[in-house]
Amino acid sequence: MLRLNKEKKKNGRIYLTIQRGYRDEKGKSRNKHIESIGYVDVLEKEYDDPIAHFENVVKKRNEEEAQSKTVMIGINTETRLEEDTPRSKNYGHVIFSKIYHELEIDRFLDNKRRHANYKFNLEQIARLLIFSRILYPGSKLYTQKHLQEKYFDNFQFTIDDIYSALDEFDRHSVELQQYLHENIVKQYGRVTDLIYYDVTNYYFEIDLEDELRKRGACKEKRHDPIVQMGLAVDSQSIPISYRIYPGNTHDSETYLTQTAALKKKFNAKRIVVVADKGLNCGDNIAFNLALGDGYIFGQSVRSGSAELKQWVLNESGYASTGDFRKKSRIIPVNINVTVKQTGKKKTKKKVPIDQKQIAFFSQKYADRSKCKRNELLAKAADLISDTSKYDRAIHYGAAAYIKNIKFDKKTGKIIEPEESLSLDMEKVREEEKYDGYYLIVTSEFDMPDDKVIEAYHGLWQIEESFKITKSTLDARPIFLRTQEHINAHFLICFIALLILRLVEHRINCKYRAARIVESLRQVTCSHVEENLYIFNYFDEVVKHLETVFGIDMTKKYQTLGEIRRNLASAKKHKTSNN
Repeated sequence: MLRLNKEKKKNGRIYLTIQRGYRDEKGKSRNKHIESIGYVDVLEKEYDDPIAHFENVVKKRNEEEAQSKTVMIGINTETRLEEDTPRSKNYGHVIFSKIYHELEIDRFLDNKRRHANYKFNLEQIARLLIFSRILYPGSKLYTQKHLQEKYFDNFQFTIDDIYSALDEFDRHSVELQQYLHENIVKQYGRVTDLIYYDVTNYYFEIDLEDELRKRGACKEKRHDPIVQMGLAVDSQSIPISYRIYPGNTHDSETYLTQTAALKKKFNAKRIVVVADKGLNCGDNIAFNLALGDGYIFGQSVRSGSAELKQWVLNESGYASTGDFRKKSRIIPVNINVTVKQTGKKKTKKKVPIDQKQIAFFSQKYADRSKCKRNELLAKAADLISDTSKYDRAIHYGAAAYIKNIKFDKKTGKIIEPEESLSLDMEKVREEEKYDGYYLIVTSEFDMPDDKVIEAYHGLWQIEESFKITKSTLDARPIFLRTQEHINAHFLICFIALLILRLVEHRINCKYRAARIVESLRQVTCSHVEENLYIFNYFDEVVKHLETVFGIDMTKKYQTLGEIRRNLASAKKHKTSNN
Protein backbone atom coordinates (compact mmCIF):
# COMPACT_ATOMS: atom_id res chain seq x y z
CA MET A 1 0.00 0.00 0.00
CA LEU A 2 1.17 3.51 -0.83
CA ARG A 3 1.76 6.06 1.90
CA LEU A 4 2.94 9.65 2.17
CA ASN A 5 6.33 9.87 3.86
CA LYS A 6 7.17 13.12 5.66
CA GLU A 7 10.93 13.24 6.28
CA LYS A 8 12.44 16.04 8.34
CA LYS A 9 15.80 16.99 6.87
CA LYS A 10 18.82 18.25 8.83
CA ASN A 11 18.02 21.80 7.76
CA GLY A 12 14.65 21.52 9.51
CA ARG A 13 12.60 21.43 6.29
CA ILE A 14 10.00 18.70 5.60
CA TYR A 15 10.44 16.69 2.40
CA LEU A 16 7.52 14.67 0.99
CA THR A 17 7.85 11.37 -0.88
CA ILE A 18 5.45 8.54 -1.80
CA GLN A 19 6.53 5.12 -0.59
CA ARG A 20 5.07 1.65 -0.83
CA GLY A 21 5.00 -0.41 2.34
CA TYR A 22 5.37 -4.19 2.12
CA ARG A 23 6.69 -7.18 4.04
CA ASP A 24 9.67 -9.13 2.78
CA GLU A 25 9.99 -12.94 2.67
CA LYS A 26 10.97 -13.01 6.35
CA GLY A 27 7.94 -10.96 7.38
CA LYS A 28 9.88 -7.76 8.10
CA SER A 29 8.26 -4.44 7.26
CA ARG A 30 9.94 -2.66 4.33
CA ASN A 31 9.37 0.57 2.38
CA LYS A 32 10.20 1.29 -1.24
CA HIS A 33 10.59 4.78 -2.70
CA ILE A 34 8.01 5.36 -5.45
CA GLU A 35 7.98 9.09 -6.13
CA SER A 36 9.64 12.32 -4.91
CA ILE A 37 7.26 15.28 -4.34
CA GLY A 38 9.30 18.09 -2.78
CA TYR A 39 9.74 20.40 0.22
CA VAL A 40 6.57 21.48 2.02
CA ASP A 41 7.59 25.16 2.14
CA VAL A 42 8.01 25.21 -1.64
CA LEU A 43 4.77 23.29 -2.25
CA GLU A 44 2.84 25.81 -0.07
CA LYS A 45 3.18 28.28 -2.93
CA GLU A 46 0.95 25.98 -5.03
CA TYR A 47 -1.22 24.23 -2.39
CA ASP A 48 -2.88 25.66 0.71
CA ASP A 49 -2.10 22.47 2.67
CA PRO A 50 0.44 20.31 0.71
CA ILE A 51 0.41 17.49 3.26
CA ALA A 52 -3.40 17.17 3.24
CA HIS A 53 -3.44 17.44 -0.55
CA PHE A 54 -0.93 14.64 -1.13
CA GLU A 55 -2.44 12.48 1.60
CA ASN A 56 -5.61 12.63 -0.48
CA VAL A 57 -3.64 11.85 -3.68
CA VAL A 58 -2.14 8.74 -2.05
CA LYS A 59 -5.57 7.67 -0.76
CA LYS A 60 -7.11 7.91 -4.25
CA ARG A 61 -4.24 5.99 -5.84
CA ASN A 62 -4.64 3.22 -3.27
CA GLU A 63 -8.38 3.08 -4.00
CA GLU A 64 -7.73 2.95 -7.76
CA GLU A 65 -5.23 0.14 -7.35
CA ALA A 66 -7.64 -1.81 -5.15
CA GLN A 67 -10.49 -1.34 -7.60
CA SER A 68 -8.50 -2.13 -10.73
CA LYS A 69 -6.50 -4.94 -9.07
CA THR A 70 -3.44 -3.32 -10.64
CA VAL A 71 -0.20 -2.60 -8.84
CA MET A 72 2.16 -0.07 -10.37
CA ILE A 73 5.79 -0.97 -9.79
CA GLY A 74 8.98 0.35 -11.23
CA ILE A 75 11.66 -2.03 -12.44
CA ASN A 76 15.24 -0.99 -13.08
CA THR A 77 16.54 -3.18 -15.89
CA GLU A 78 20.09 -2.58 -14.68
CA THR A 79 19.45 -4.11 -11.24
CA ARG A 80 21.94 -6.86 -10.39
CA LEU A 81 21.25 -10.01 -8.43
CA GLU A 82 22.47 -9.96 -4.87
CA GLU A 83 24.64 -12.76 -3.53
CA ASP A 84 22.62 -15.70 -2.18
CA THR A 85 19.42 -14.37 -3.77
CA PRO A 86 16.59 -16.77 -2.80
CA ARG A 87 15.65 -19.17 -5.56
CA SER A 88 12.11 -19.80 -6.78
CA LYS A 89 9.76 -21.11 -4.11
CA ASN A 90 7.43 -24.07 -4.40
CA TYR A 91 3.74 -23.35 -4.01
CA GLY A 92 2.40 -26.77 -5.11
CA HIS A 93 2.97 -28.20 -1.65
CA VAL A 94 -0.12 -26.28 -0.50
CA ILE A 95 -2.19 -29.32 -1.62
CA PHE A 96 -0.15 -31.67 0.56
CA SER A 97 -0.26 -29.15 3.39
CA LYS A 98 -4.05 -29.24 3.32
CA ILE A 99 -4.10 -33.04 3.77
CA TYR A 100 -1.33 -32.88 6.37
CA HIS A 101 -3.27 -30.42 8.53
CA GLU A 102 -6.64 -32.08 8.00
CA LEU A 103 -5.07 -35.22 9.47
CA GLU A 104 -3.95 -32.99 12.37
CA ILE A 105 -0.38 -34.25 12.28
CA ASP A 106 0.68 -30.79 13.48
CA ARG A 107 -1.49 -31.13 16.59
CA PHE A 108 -0.05 -34.55 17.41
CA LEU A 109 3.56 -33.38 17.12
CA ASP A 110 2.98 -30.04 18.85
CA ASN A 111 1.43 -31.92 21.76
CA LYS A 112 4.55 -34.10 22.01
CA ARG A 113 6.68 -30.97 21.93
CA ARG A 114 4.77 -29.43 24.86
CA HIS A 115 5.66 -32.37 27.04
CA ALA A 116 9.35 -32.42 26.11
CA ASN A 117 12.16 -29.89 26.26
CA TYR A 118 13.05 -29.88 22.56
CA LYS A 119 15.48 -27.24 21.33
CA PHE A 120 13.92 -27.53 17.87
CA ASN A 121 10.43 -27.43 16.36
CA LEU A 122 9.50 -31.08 15.86
CA GLU A 123 6.39 -30.31 13.82
CA GLN A 124 8.13 -27.93 11.42
CA ILE A 125 10.90 -30.45 10.79
CA ALA A 126 8.26 -33.09 10.02
CA ARG A 127 6.64 -30.76 7.49
CA LEU A 128 9.98 -29.97 5.85
CA LEU A 129 10.91 -33.66 5.56
CA ILE A 130 7.48 -34.86 4.39
CA PHE A 131 6.92 -32.18 1.72
CA SER A 132 10.51 -32.54 0.50
CA ARG A 133 10.22 -36.35 0.38
CA ILE A 134 7.24 -35.94 -1.96
CA LEU A 135 8.52 -33.12 -4.15
CA TYR A 136 12.34 -33.16 -3.97
CA PRO A 137 13.45 -36.47 -2.42
CA GLY A 138 17.02 -36.56 -1.20
CA SER A 139 19.18 -37.14 1.84
CA LYS A 140 18.50 -35.39 5.13
CA LEU A 141 21.67 -33.33 4.62
CA TYR A 142 20.55 -32.28 1.13
CA THR A 143 17.15 -31.28 2.50
CA GLN A 144 18.73 -29.23 5.30
CA LYS A 145 21.21 -27.47 3.02
CA HIS A 146 19.14 -26.83 -0.10
CA LEU A 147 15.41 -27.04 0.60
CA GLN A 148 14.71 -24.97 3.71
CA GLU A 149 14.22 -21.83 1.59
CA LYS A 150 12.22 -23.69 -1.06
CA TYR A 151 8.99 -23.05 0.85
CA PHE A 152 7.37 -19.98 2.40
CA ASP A 153 7.62 -21.47 5.89
CA ASN A 154 10.40 -20.09 8.06
CA PHE A 155 12.48 -23.27 8.26
CA GLN A 156 15.80 -22.69 10.03
CA PHE A 157 17.24 -26.00 11.24
CA THR A 158 20.70 -27.45 11.61
CA ILE A 159 21.44 -30.99 10.51
CA ASP A 160 21.80 -31.90 14.20
CA ASP A 161 18.25 -30.62 14.78
CA ILE A 162 16.98 -32.92 12.05
CA TYR A 163 18.86 -35.96 13.35
CA SER A 164 17.56 -35.28 16.87
CA ALA A 165 14.03 -35.01 15.47
CA LEU A 166 14.43 -38.41 13.78
CA ASP A 167 14.95 -39.98 17.21
CA GLU A 168 11.65 -38.45 18.34
CA PHE A 169 9.80 -39.57 15.22
CA ASP A 170 10.93 -43.13 15.89
CA ARG A 171 9.83 -42.86 19.53
CA HIS A 172 6.30 -41.86 18.52
CA SER A 173 6.00 -43.91 15.32
CA VAL A 174 3.51 -46.56 16.49
CA GLU A 175 1.32 -44.03 18.29
CA LEU A 176 1.32 -41.69 15.28
CA GLN A 177 0.25 -44.50 12.94
CA GLN A 178 -2.67 -45.27 15.26
CA TYR A 179 -3.56 -41.57 15.44
CA LEU A 180 -3.56 -41.27 11.65
CA HIS A 181 -5.75 -44.35 11.30
CA GLU A 182 -8.32 -42.95 13.74
CA ASN A 183 -8.47 -39.64 11.86
CA ILE A 184 -8.91 -41.42 8.53
CA VAL A 185 -11.75 -43.51 9.98
CA LYS A 186 -13.37 -40.28 11.23
CA GLN A 187 -12.83 -38.22 8.07
CA TYR A 188 -13.01 -40.80 5.29
CA GLY A 189 -15.09 -43.60 6.81
CA ARG A 190 -12.32 -46.15 6.39
CA VAL A 191 -13.53 -49.78 6.51
CA THR A 192 -11.00 -52.41 7.61
CA ASP A 193 -12.85 -55.67 7.13
CA LEU A 194 -10.63 -56.35 4.07
CA ILE A 195 -6.90 -55.63 4.41
CA TYR A 196 -4.12 -56.04 1.88
CA TYR A 197 -0.72 -57.00 3.22
CA ASP A 198 2.63 -57.49 1.52
CA VAL A 199 6.35 -57.25 2.16
CA THR A 200 9.15 -55.56 0.27
CA ASN A 201 12.72 -54.62 1.11
CA TYR A 202 15.07 -51.67 0.82
CA TYR A 203 18.81 -51.87 0.30
CA PHE A 204 21.73 -50.04 1.90
CA GLU A 205 24.97 -49.42 0.03
CA ILE A 206 27.16 -50.73 2.84
CA ASP A 207 29.43 -53.75 3.21
CA LEU A 208 28.91 -54.82 6.83
CA GLU A 209 25.69 -56.09 8.33
CA ASP A 210 24.26 -55.13 11.73
CA GLU A 211 21.27 -56.23 13.79
CA LEU A 212 18.78 -54.65 11.39
CA ARG A 213 20.51 -54.36 8.03
CA LYS A 214 21.16 -57.93 6.94
CA ARG A 215 21.56 -59.73 3.66
CA GLY A 216 18.44 -61.51 2.52
CA ALA A 217 16.27 -62.19 -0.52
CA CYS A 218 16.44 -58.76 -2.14
CA LYS A 219 13.65 -57.85 -4.56
CA GLU A 220 16.19 -56.01 -6.75
CA LYS A 221 18.50 -59.06 -6.75
CA ARG A 222 21.25 -57.02 -5.09
CA HIS A 223 23.71 -58.39 -2.53
CA ASP A 224 23.71 -55.36 -0.24
CA PRO A 225 22.29 -55.58 3.29
CA ILE A 226 18.55 -54.86 3.36
CA VAL A 227 15.65 -54.27 5.72
CA GLN A 228 12.19 -55.76 5.27
CA MET A 229 9.03 -53.65 5.37
CA GLY A 230 5.58 -55.10 5.99
CA LEU A 231 2.85 -52.74 4.76
CA ALA A 232 -0.91 -52.97 5.22
CA VAL A 233 -3.38 -50.95 3.12
CA ASP A 234 -7.16 -50.83 3.02
CA SER A 235 -9.42 -51.60 0.05
CA GLN A 236 -9.11 -47.94 -1.10
CA SER A 237 -5.29 -48.23 -1.39
CA ILE A 238 -4.84 -45.97 1.64
CA PRO A 239 -1.96 -47.15 3.89
CA ILE A 240 -2.89 -48.37 7.37
CA SER A 241 0.42 -49.17 9.03
CA TYR A 242 3.95 -50.42 8.41
CA ARG A 243 6.67 -52.19 10.34
CA ILE A 244 10.39 -52.71 9.74
CA TYR A 245 12.11 -56.10 10.16
CA PRO A 246 15.71 -57.34 9.85
CA GLY A 247 16.71 -58.04 6.26
CA ASN A 248 17.00 -61.81 6.73
CA THR A 249 13.39 -62.14 7.95
CA HIS A 250 11.28 -64.29 5.62
CA ASP A 251 8.18 -62.56 4.26
CA SER A 252 5.87 -65.07 5.95
CA GLU A 253 7.49 -64.45 9.36
CA THR A 254 6.41 -60.79 9.33
CA TYR A 255 2.78 -61.73 8.98
CA LEU A 256 2.01 -62.89 12.53
CA THR A 257 3.27 -59.79 14.35
CA GLN A 258 1.78 -57.38 11.82
CA THR A 259 -1.71 -58.88 11.69
CA ALA A 260 -1.84 -59.32 15.47
CA ALA A 261 -1.06 -55.60 15.85
CA LEU A 262 -3.71 -54.70 13.26
CA LYS A 263 -6.36 -56.77 15.05
CA LYS A 264 -5.56 -55.06 18.36
CA LYS A 265 -5.41 -51.62 16.74
CA PHE A 266 -8.84 -51.90 15.13
CA ASN A 267 -10.47 -53.79 17.98
CA ALA A 268 -12.15 -55.62 15.10
CA LYS A 269 -14.28 -58.72 15.46
CA ARG A 270 -13.14 -60.16 12.14
CA ILE A 271 -10.88 -59.11 9.29
CA VAL A 272 -9.95 -60.82 6.03
CA VAL A 273 -6.32 -60.44 4.99
CA VAL A 274 -5.41 -60.61 1.30
CA ALA A 275 -1.80 -61.51 0.51
CA ASP A 276 0.35 -63.02 -2.21
CA LYS A 277 1.68 -66.56 -2.20
CA GLY A 278 4.86 -65.52 -0.38
CA LEU A 279 2.76 -65.08 2.79
CA ASN A 280 0.92 -68.37 2.31
CA CYS A 281 2.13 -70.84 4.93
CA GLY A 282 0.56 -73.14 7.52
CA ASP A 283 1.46 -70.92 10.48
CA ASN A 284 -0.19 -67.85 8.95
CA ILE A 285 -3.34 -69.75 7.99
CA ALA A 286 -3.60 -71.31 11.45
CA PHE A 287 -3.03 -67.92 13.08
CA ASN A 288 -5.86 -66.33 11.10
CA LEU A 289 -8.27 -69.14 11.85
CA ALA A 290 -7.38 -69.14 15.55
CA LEU A 291 -8.29 -65.43 15.75
CA GLY A 292 -11.56 -66.07 13.92
CA ASP A 293 -10.27 -64.10 10.93
CA GLY A 294 -10.18 -64.96 7.26
CA TYR A 295 -7.57 -65.10 4.51
CA ILE A 296 -7.32 -64.91 0.74
CA PHE A 297 -3.89 -66.11 -0.39
CA GLY A 298 -2.28 -66.86 -3.70
CA GLN A 299 -0.76 -70.31 -4.12
CA SER A 300 1.69 -71.74 -6.62
CA VAL A 301 0.30 -74.36 -8.97
CA ARG A 302 3.73 -75.58 -10.09
CA SER A 303 4.84 -76.39 -6.52
CA GLY A 304 1.51 -78.00 -5.57
CA SER A 305 0.77 -81.67 -5.08
CA ALA A 306 0.22 -84.02 -8.04
CA GLU A 307 -3.49 -84.16 -7.21
CA LEU A 308 -3.75 -80.35 -7.15
CA LYS A 309 -1.96 -80.00 -10.49
CA GLN A 310 -4.22 -82.60 -12.05
CA TRP A 311 -7.35 -80.80 -10.82
CA VAL A 312 -6.16 -77.42 -12.05
CA LEU A 313 -5.14 -78.70 -15.51
CA ASN A 314 -8.31 -80.78 -15.94
CA GLU A 315 -10.63 -78.70 -18.14
CA SER A 316 -13.68 -80.24 -16.53
CA GLY A 317 -15.64 -77.80 -14.37
CA TYR A 318 -14.26 -74.54 -15.77
CA ALA A 319 -16.77 -71.79 -16.55
CA SER A 320 -15.98 -68.69 -18.62
CA THR A 321 -16.26 -65.30 -16.91
CA GLY A 322 -15.19 -62.34 -18.99
CA ASP A 323 -11.56 -62.76 -20.05
CA PHE A 324 -10.85 -65.84 -17.94
CA ARG A 325 -12.15 -69.28 -16.98
CA LYS A 326 -12.61 -70.40 -13.36
CA LYS A 327 -13.71 -73.25 -11.15
CA SER A 328 -13.63 -73.89 -7.42
CA ARG A 329 -13.98 -76.56 -4.75
CA ILE A 330 -14.01 -76.87 -0.97
CA ILE A 331 -11.65 -79.62 0.07
CA PRO A 332 -9.95 -80.88 3.24
CA VAL A 333 -6.21 -80.14 3.27
CA ASN A 334 -3.36 -80.54 5.73
CA ILE A 335 -1.30 -77.49 6.71
CA ASN A 336 2.09 -77.60 8.45
CA VAL A 337 1.89 -75.72 11.72
CA THR A 338 4.80 -74.99 14.09
CA VAL A 339 4.18 -76.49 17.53
CA LYS A 340 7.65 -75.87 18.98
CA GLN A 341 10.65 -73.77 18.10
CA THR A 342 14.13 -74.15 19.56
CA GLY A 343 16.47 -71.52 18.17
CA LYS A 344 16.09 -71.72 14.41
CA LYS A 345 14.78 -75.28 14.53
CA LYS A 346 11.00 -75.68 14.21
CA THR A 347 8.92 -78.71 15.08
CA LYS A 348 5.81 -78.91 12.91
CA LYS A 349 2.74 -81.07 12.73
CA LYS A 350 0.07 -81.50 10.10
CA VAL A 351 -3.28 -79.93 10.95
CA PRO A 352 -6.38 -80.76 8.87
CA ILE A 353 -8.60 -77.85 7.78
CA ASP A 354 -11.22 -77.24 5.11
CA GLN A 355 -10.19 -74.81 2.40
CA LYS A 356 -11.78 -73.26 -0.65
CA GLN A 357 -9.60 -73.42 -3.76
CA ILE A 358 -10.29 -71.32 -6.84
CA ALA A 359 -8.43 -72.04 -10.06
CA PHE A 360 -8.62 -69.64 -12.98
CA PHE A 361 -7.02 -69.37 -16.40
CA SER A 362 -6.26 -66.21 -18.35
CA GLN A 363 -4.88 -66.25 -21.90
CA LYS A 364 -3.42 -62.79 -21.28
CA TYR A 365 -1.45 -64.15 -18.30
CA ALA A 366 -0.38 -67.16 -20.38
CA ASP A 367 0.99 -64.93 -23.14
CA ARG A 368 2.78 -62.77 -20.56
CA SER A 369 4.43 -65.81 -18.92
CA LYS A 370 5.56 -67.13 -22.28
CA CYS A 371 7.03 -63.76 -23.24
CA LYS A 372 8.97 -63.45 -19.97
CA ARG A 373 10.30 -66.99 -20.26
CA ASN A 374 11.41 -66.43 -23.88
CA GLU A 375 13.40 -63.40 -22.72
CA LEU A 376 15.14 -65.53 -20.09
CA LEU A 377 15.77 -68.33 -22.59
CA ALA A 378 17.42 -65.84 -24.96
CA LYS A 379 19.61 -64.64 -22.10
CA ALA A 380 20.40 -68.25 -21.14
CA ALA A 381 21.44 -69.06 -24.72
CA ASP A 382 23.71 -66.00 -24.75
CA LEU A 383 25.22 -67.08 -21.43
CA ILE A 384 25.96 -70.56 -22.79
CA SER A 385 27.73 -69.06 -25.80
CA ASP A 386 29.95 -66.79 -23.67
CA THR A 387 30.04 -67.46 -19.90
CA SER A 388 32.57 -64.66 -19.32
CA LYS A 389 29.82 -62.06 -19.75
CA TYR A 390 27.85 -63.25 -16.74
CA ASP A 391 28.15 -63.89 -13.02
CA ARG A 392 25.74 -64.64 -10.19
CA ALA A 393 24.76 -60.97 -9.85
CA ILE A 394 23.39 -60.67 -13.39
CA HIS A 395 22.42 -64.22 -14.34
CA TYR A 396 19.24 -64.18 -12.26
CA GLY A 397 16.44 -66.24 -13.79
CA ALA A 398 18.32 -67.28 -16.92
CA ALA A 399 20.56 -69.83 -15.16
CA ALA A 400 17.47 -71.75 -14.00
CA TYR A 401 17.09 -72.96 -17.60
CA ILE A 402 20.71 -74.13 -18.01
CA LYS A 403 21.89 -77.65 -17.25
CA ASN A 404 25.20 -78.20 -15.41
CA ILE A 405 25.79 -74.54 -14.49
CA LYS A 406 27.53 -73.80 -11.16
CA PHE A 407 28.75 -70.63 -9.46
CA ASP A 408 31.58 -69.94 -7.05
CA LYS A 409 29.95 -69.05 -3.69
CA LYS A 410 32.57 -66.42 -2.86
CA THR A 411 33.18 -64.69 -6.18
CA GLY A 412 29.87 -65.36 -7.89
CA LYS A 413 31.74 -66.31 -11.07
CA ILE A 414 30.70 -69.26 -13.22
CA ILE A 415 32.77 -72.37 -12.49
CA GLU A 416 34.17 -74.02 -15.59
CA PRO A 417 31.65 -76.85 -16.18
CA GLU A 418 32.74 -80.48 -16.31
CA GLU A 419 29.93 -81.14 -18.76
CA SER A 420 28.85 -78.82 -21.54
CA LEU A 421 26.12 -76.31 -20.76
CA SER A 422 22.76 -76.70 -22.48
CA LEU A 423 19.20 -75.43 -22.23
CA ASP A 424 16.92 -77.50 -20.00
CA MET A 425 14.07 -77.96 -22.47
CA GLU A 426 12.40 -80.56 -20.26
CA LYS A 427 11.94 -77.89 -17.59
CA VAL A 428 10.65 -75.47 -20.21
CA ARG A 429 8.01 -77.96 -21.40
CA GLU A 430 6.94 -78.65 -17.79
CA GLU A 431 6.51 -74.95 -17.03
CA GLU A 432 4.57 -74.33 -20.22
CA LYS A 433 1.78 -76.57 -18.93
CA TYR A 434 0.92 -74.05 -16.21
CA ASP A 435 1.14 -70.81 -18.20
CA GLY A 436 -1.92 -68.70 -17.48
CA TYR A 437 -3.17 -70.85 -14.56
CA TYR A 438 -3.46 -69.26 -11.11
CA LEU A 439 -4.72 -70.58 -7.80
CA ILE A 440 -6.31 -68.77 -4.86
CA VAL A 441 -6.96 -70.41 -1.50
CA THR A 442 -9.34 -68.91 1.04
CA SER A 443 -11.30 -69.41 4.21
CA GLU A 444 -14.26 -67.47 2.77
CA PHE A 445 -16.57 -70.29 1.70
CA ASP A 446 -19.62 -68.04 1.36
CA MET A 447 -17.88 -65.33 -0.67
CA PRO A 448 -18.69 -65.73 -4.40
CA ASP A 449 -15.73 -66.83 -6.51
CA ASP A 450 -15.79 -63.62 -8.56
CA LYS A 451 -15.58 -61.54 -5.37
CA VAL A 452 -12.65 -63.58 -4.09
CA ILE A 453 -10.83 -63.18 -7.41
CA GLU A 454 -11.64 -59.46 -7.44
CA ALA A 455 -10.30 -59.08 -3.90
CA TYR A 456 -7.12 -60.97 -4.76
CA HIS A 457 -6.54 -58.89 -7.89
CA GLY A 458 -6.70 -55.84 -5.63
CA LEU A 459 -3.16 -56.69 -4.52
CA TRP A 460 -1.93 -54.47 -7.34
CA GLN A 461 -2.82 -51.55 -5.08
CA ILE A 462 -0.21 -52.45 -2.48
CA GLU A 463 2.31 -53.31 -5.20
CA GLU A 464 1.71 -49.83 -6.62
CA SER A 465 2.26 -48.36 -3.14
CA PHE A 466 5.68 -50.01 -3.01
CA LYS A 467 6.42 -48.66 -6.49
CA ILE A 468 5.45 -45.12 -5.44
CA THR A 469 7.63 -45.37 -2.33
CA LYS A 470 10.66 -46.63 -4.26
CA SER A 471 10.36 -44.45 -7.36
CA THR A 472 8.30 -41.30 -6.78
CA LEU A 473 9.40 -40.93 -3.13
CA ASP A 474 12.88 -42.30 -3.89
CA ALA A 475 13.07 -44.09 -0.51
CA ARG A 476 16.24 -46.05 -1.34
CA PRO A 477 19.19 -46.30 -1.11
CA ILE A 478 19.24 -45.21 2.51
CA PHE A 479 22.29 -43.52 4.03
CA LEU A 480 21.20 -43.40 7.68
CA ARG A 481 22.96 -45.65 10.18
CA THR A 482 21.04 -46.08 13.45
CA GLN A 483 17.88 -48.17 13.74
CA GLU A 484 16.02 -45.18 15.16
CA HIS A 485 16.90 -42.96 12.20
CA ILE A 486 16.14 -45.69 9.68
CA ASN A 487 12.69 -46.28 11.15
CA ALA A 488 12.06 -42.51 11.24
CA HIS A 489 13.00 -42.32 7.56
CA PHE A 490 10.35 -44.92 6.78
CA LEU A 491 7.82 -43.10 8.95
CA ILE A 492 8.38 -39.98 6.82
CA CYS A 493 8.00 -42.09 3.65
CA PHE A 494 4.85 -43.73 5.07
CA ILE A 495 3.21 -40.37 5.81
CA ALA A 496 4.26 -39.02 2.40
CA LEU A 497 2.69 -42.10 0.75
CA LEU A 498 -0.44 -41.70 2.87
CA ILE A 499 -0.84 -38.05 1.84
CA LEU A 500 -0.34 -38.89 -1.85
CA ARG A 501 -2.91 -41.70 -1.67
CA LEU A 502 -5.43 -39.38 0.00
CA VAL A 503 -4.91 -36.78 -2.74
CA GLU A 504 -5.60 -39.53 -5.31
CA HIS A 505 -8.68 -40.56 -3.33
CA ARG A 506 -10.03 -36.99 -3.18
CA ILE A 507 -9.82 -36.64 -6.98
CA ASN A 508 -11.24 -40.14 -7.59
CA CYS A 509 -7.88 -41.27 -9.01
CA LYS A 510 -8.31 -39.11 -12.12
CA TYR A 511 -4.55 -38.63 -11.96
CA ARG A 512 -2.04 -40.95 -10.30
CA ALA A 513 0.61 -40.09 -7.74
CA ALA A 514 3.57 -39.67 -10.11
CA ARG A 515 1.61 -37.29 -12.35
CA ILE A 516 0.38 -35.26 -9.38
CA VAL A 517 3.91 -34.87 -8.03
CA GLU A 518 5.30 -33.98 -11.46
CA SER A 519 2.79 -31.14 -11.82
CA LEU A 520 2.95 -29.77 -8.27
CA ARG A 521 6.74 -29.80 -8.30
CA GLN A 522 6.58 -27.29 -11.17
CA VAL A 523 4.11 -24.97 -9.43
CA THR A 524 6.70 -22.45 -8.29
CA CYS A 525 6.87 -18.69 -8.06
CA SER A 526 9.65 -16.14 -8.23
CA HIS A 527 10.05 -12.80 -6.49
CA VAL A 528 9.48 -9.90 -8.89
CA GLU A 529 9.64 -6.76 -6.81
CA GLU A 530 8.67 -5.63 -3.32
CA ASN A 531 6.25 -8.33 -2.09
CA LEU A 532 5.00 -9.42 -5.53
CA TYR A 533 5.54 -12.92 -6.97
CA ILE A 534 5.04 -14.30 -10.46
CA PHE A 535 3.81 -17.88 -10.96
CA ASN A 536 5.10 -19.83 -13.92
CA TYR A 537 3.21 -23.13 -14.26
CA PHE A 538 -0.36 -24.37 -14.62
CA ASP A 539 -1.79 -27.50 -16.27
CA GLU A 540 -4.89 -29.69 -16.26
CA VAL A 541 -3.75 -31.54 -13.14
CA VAL A 542 -3.25 -28.33 -11.18
CA LYS A 543 -6.58 -27.01 -12.48
CA HIS A 544 -8.41 -30.11 -11.24
CA LEU A 545 -6.67 -29.98 -7.85
CA GLU A 546 -7.56 -26.29 -7.56
CA THR A 547 -11.24 -27.12 -8.12
CA VAL A 548 -11.37 -30.08 -5.74
CA PHE A 549 -9.38 -28.53 -2.90
CA GLY A 550 -10.66 -24.97 -3.30
CA ILE A 551 -7.18 -23.42 -3.38
CA ASP A 552 -6.41 -20.60 -5.82
CA MET A 553 -3.53 -21.75 -8.03
CA THR A 554 -4.46 -19.89 -11.23
CA LYS A 555 -3.35 -16.29 -10.61
CA LYS A 556 -0.20 -15.32 -12.44
CA TYR A 557 0.69 -12.67 -9.84
CA GLN A 558 0.16 -12.84 -6.10
CA THR A 559 1.40 -10.68 -3.28
CA LEU A 560 3.20 -12.25 -0.37
CA GLY A 561 0.16 -11.49 1.75
CA GLU A 562 -2.15 -13.40 -0.61
CA ILE A 563 0.22 -16.35 -0.70
CA ARG A 564 0.48 -16.48 3.07
CA ARG A 565 -3.33 -16.26 3.43
CA ASN A 566 -3.76 -19.21 1.05
CA LEU A 567 -1.14 -21.22 2.91
CA ALA A 568 -2.79 -20.36 6.22
CA SER A 569 -6.18 -21.41 4.84
CA ALA A 570 -4.72 -24.81 3.92
CA LYS A 571 -3.63 -25.29 7.53
CA LYS A 572 -7.16 -25.27 8.91
CA HIS A 573 -8.36 -28.45 10.60
CA LYS A 574 -11.64 -30.17 9.89
CA THR A 575 -13.79 -32.84 11.49
CA SER A 576 -15.26 -34.54 8.44
CA ASN A 577 -14.48 -35.09 4.77
CA ASN A 578 -15.51 -32.49 2.20
